[in-house]
Amino acid sequence: MLILAATPIGQVADASGRLAEALSSADVVAAEDTRRLKRLTSELGVTIGGRVVSYFEGNEEQRTPELTAMLVEGLTVVLVTDAGMPSVSDPGYRLVVAAIEADIGVTAIPGPSAVLTALAVSGLPVDRFCFEGFLPRKAGERTRALTELVTERRTMVFFESPHRTEASLRAMAEAFGGDRAAAVCRELTKTYEEVVRGELAELVEWAVGQEQGVRGEVTIVVGGAAADLRTYTPEDLKSLVAERQAEGLSRKDAVEQIAGETGARKKDVYDAAHS
Repeated sequence: MLILAATPIGQVADASGRLAEALSSADVVAAEDTRRLKRLTSELGVTIGGRVVSYFEGNEEQRTPELTAMLVEGLTVVLVTDAGMPSVSDPGYRLVVAAIEADIGVTAIPGPSAVLTALAVSGLPVDRFCFEGFLPRKAGERTRALTELVTERRTMVFFESPHRTEASLRAMAEAFGGDRAAAVCRELTKTYEEVVRGELAELVEWAVGQEQGVRGEVTIVVGGAAADLRTYTPEDLKSLVAERQAEGLSRKDAVEQIAGETGARKKDVYDAAHS
């Protein structure tokens, strides 16, 4: 069995009892940083009985076949990264694919997630969202990536390094418009947690005003593009809902479906359907 085990993104008290149990009982623990793993187990009061191996970006391709062979032998492998869920912008994807191809069971021990934590505290819509990970480092590639997201109507979540946060916010303001709502979430769940909300232009100014530069782990949440309601009049929306109801959907499901397809607010579709 391959177990993807989420680790705290800040407070060690957020670690689950299942994480402690898995680390102590696993045949093999693969860690992105074995020093951080040692610090975590010390704080949790856990003793690892199995073998500990490193598994990080630099050796992921090489180490995956080794770990897969261990899984095929019948060993239980627990994979942990520095923080959060393995394979989500962290090592792990290759091993998951290899395990599945080898018909090995794959499960996860859920836990802290910077993506969901930032989304929850951002104050932006959470009913539909997408995770975009890290933006490209090069300015041209970053601009192209953001240009492709200009019409994205879902709330977007990005990871970013502190020293590139200002540049990324500027690029977002240029691509999406300075008035697009967003939030910069810094050091989530840690002692100096900070969530700065406002329009992208305001967040650029905030980043510029940091005397020592933006510091800590950063997650940026950006509101989606506004629906072009000029394309869909209330009568249009009412008609579309009626069509879906005729196909057998309940009015509630029809409203949700049309809202998702047109980008209109669910309330606007609901009001139109009931007018």
